[in-house]
Amino acid sequence: MKRGEDLLLGGLALILLSPILAITALAIRLGSPGPLFFVQPRVGFNNEVINVIKFRTMYADKTDLNARQTTTRGDPRVTAVGGVLRKFSIDELPQLINVLKGEMSLVGPRPHPLEMKIGERYYHDAVRGYAGRHRVRPGMTGLAQVKGLRGELRTVERARRRVELDKEYIDRWSLALDFWIMLLTVRAVFFDRDAY
Repeated sequence: MKRGEDLLLGGLALILLSPILAITALAIRLGSPGPLFFVQPRVGFNNEVINVIKFRTMYADKTDLNARQTTTRGDPRVTAVGGVLRKFSIDELPQLINVLKGEMSLVGPRPHPLEMKIGERYYHDAVRGYAGRHRVRPGMTGLAQVKGLRGELRTVERARRRVELDKEYIDRWSLALDFWIMLLTVRAVFFDRDAY
């Protein structure tokens, strides 16, 4: 059922959002030199590595493929166009391709870069039970994101809470929960101040 949901809604979203994708591509091309897309290895279902597709939001010579440095508010690596894309999560829309390929889902725990850290510790070392979030396909949005944990992870406590919500989503999954999270995602995109 979940795969059917992803194929049907993901395909429909890709068609309906194609004008926004085209305008975004043009804005990136005019805004700074470099590729349109930023493709980053991330941890997927069963800890397999997937290549997550995003619109490029940073200057081409300042991108961080391994995510060793967390993006912060006013980050000088982010382009003017990229700042707008990140604020409204438009940079995430190419992940619809990952969804249609079966590497991701519309809703699920967000996929993390391979070397993501919380402070000086790797995420999987800092948070107990972290690997449990990889029992399902990662999502474009998730329960943690609509519960106020979107964007930068500043503390271990915040990272732990995100993993707790990821596990709660896995245990409680239903189509109704997915639809509820998708609706709340729209609100989070426009009113969440932690996205930059």
